[in-house]
Amino acid sequence: MPHSARPDTLTIQDLPTCGEILQALSDLLTDSVAGGASVGFIAPLDRQVALDYWRGVDQRLRSQDGRLLVARQAGDIVGSVQIGLCKKQNGQHRGEIEKLMVRTDCRSAGIGTQLMAAAEAQARALGLRLLVLDTRQGDVSEALYAKCGFTRAGVIPGFALSSNGQYNGTAIYYKTL
Repeated sequence: MPHSARPDTLTIQDLPTCGEILQALSDLLTDSVAGGASVGFIAPLDRQVALDYWRGVDQRLRSQDGRLLVARQAGDIVGSVQIGLCKKQNGQHRGEIEKLMVRTDCRSAGIGTQLMAAAEAQARALGLRLLVLDTRQGDVSEALYAKCGFTRAGVIPGFALSSNGQYNGTAIYYKTL
């Protein structure tokens, strides 16, 4: 039976490390890529590649180069989003929204919207003044980002290879906080 997420039972946590949930995060990434998400990987995603990715994220978190927000329902991880922090002197006021993922059987339940709201609140708490992100041109995520108040700045054509073998444009978005 599919897991149906209800936004009112959702909790979102800011995690300092990935350590104890590395396997669950790898499952989320594998599921997202298999479900067509454009998050930097090609399906089918090798389990070791997913684990290695999250180990890298863990290192970023430990070095304070990013933040990880995880959505849970009934203890299960159903989504995540990251905020990449710019360490350049002229860019410490901005962050990048990275790899918004919602488990395929929990999509269209408002989880992505709640994760984006939590990421924005976290960004404000960190003193950020600008958020940027990119997503596959024409992806359903474009509607979500627009709904969350992001402005489309433009498209870079042929930017990313998709699992179907096609090169897709990436749409660049920003939001002033």
